[in-house]
Amino acid sequence: MEVLIENIITYSIVAFLAIGIIYFQLKSNKKKSKIIQGKIEKAKELGFHEPVSLHPVVNLDICIGSAACIKACPEHDILGLSDGKAATINASRCVGHGACFHSCPVSAITLVIGTEKRGVDLPHVSQEFETNIKGIYIAGELGGMGLIKNAVEQGKQAMDNITKNLRRYPKAKYDVVIIGAGPAGISATLTAKEKNLKYLTLEQNSLGGTVYSFPRKKIVMTSPMHLPLYGKVKFTETSKPELLELWNEVLQKNKITIRENQKVVSIDKYDDHFLVKTLDDSFTANSVLLAIGRRGSPRKLGAPGEQREKVAYRLIEPELIHNQNVLIVGGGDSAIEAALSLIDDKSNKVTLSYRGDSFSRIKPKNFENISLAVNSKLIDVYYNSHVVEIKDKSVVLGFINDGISFEKEIINDLIYIFAGGELPNEFLEKAGIKITKKFGEVVLKH
Repeated sequence: MEVLIENIITYSIVAFLAIGIIYFQLKSNKKKSKIIQGKIEKAKELGFHEPVSLHPVVNLDICIGSAACIKACPEHDILGLSDGKAATINASRCVGHGACFHSCPVSAITLVIGTEKRGVDLPHVSQEFETNIKGIYIAGELGGMGLIKNAVEQGKQAMDNITKNLRRYPKAKYDVVIIGAGPAGISATLTAKEKNLKYLTLEQNSLGGTVYSFPRKKIVMTSPMHLPLYGKVKFTETSKPELLELWNEVLQKNKITIRENQKVVSIDKYDDHFLVKTLDDSFTANSVLLAIGRRGSPRKLGAPGEQREKVAYRLIEPELIHNQNVLIVGGGDSAIEAALSLIDDKSNKVTLSYRGDSFSRIKPKNFENISLAVNSKLIDVYYNSHVVEIKDKSVVLGFINDGISFEKEIINDLIYIFAGGELPNEFLEKAGIKITKKFGEVVLKH
């Protein structure tokens, strides 16, 4: 009897403890869910909740709330747990790592591009990265995948398919002309070299493509990846100079030359070859790989004086700028990062002009840093403003406040414009490539 009573007491204590643990766990989960819901509401208020391009979609019927996707995401507060299920918070900040997709133990996540309300223009590309024009392929950001690791992998896969489908014709000097020397273009070039193809790589700016235009201290988030003719690259995060140094090292070691400052203006298809024209030359090829990114050419403001030498559309070496009155135009991550990089040298006077009434769709760390800089009076920000005229020693800004328009002229030495890029739709359509608007189309699904 005593043993029975002891067992009953023991079981009662265990049951009581179990109930207590469950109670506190539920209470903790409820508290955490409340925090996540608060973040979601804040994201909606700031305009971060609505996705702008590639983003995760969670199947709540399958999700078990393991939080593996949240731990795997290299960004911050893209996903969170609400009521025991994964939920998107700042979907507009997703950069398409795909880490959440691969980490989910029950395959509850798909990667989707566009939404039912907001479409994204993308060229038609097959599973082999070939467009509707036989012989023209697309890899990297232009096809919807902008992350470095993904772009590198796509560049290799696209070149594998080009090699497999290659038919050589006597009128073509090259097996393939690769347009763009960003992550996808470099990977494709290395693969072409590895496969002993006769290739040519053209870049309208400098080696690195979009990466080259990042501010010098910009940290490029990536993950271990395989680079053709090099092997495994084990970076988890790196600076722009380190990444460019790696690419230069691999290219030099394999005696590969990229033809920089070669802007391609047209691709014409003939019966048995392509003619690729730049501003000052032309090349014939059996096939073409486009790895040019989605930004295309920088978007101009159209303001008087924009042609002045003090106006630029990318900031390359901010540490070389001293004692300057600098105006940054734009409100995206690139503009914010450029402005922040210029205050490292305390001799610069930095002003930021943004047409919106608050910064939206920027990374949390950038939002935190720009807020701190503004509160510390290190950067002046003019919201609801636009450039009216660019003069030799000044710039005129226009404002609209409560329906009232007015102007203000400020002293200025340099202007950096980050107004995005013109999508190369006209260029693509001229080549015959079909472009469609994707409204919530699945890109990756288990």
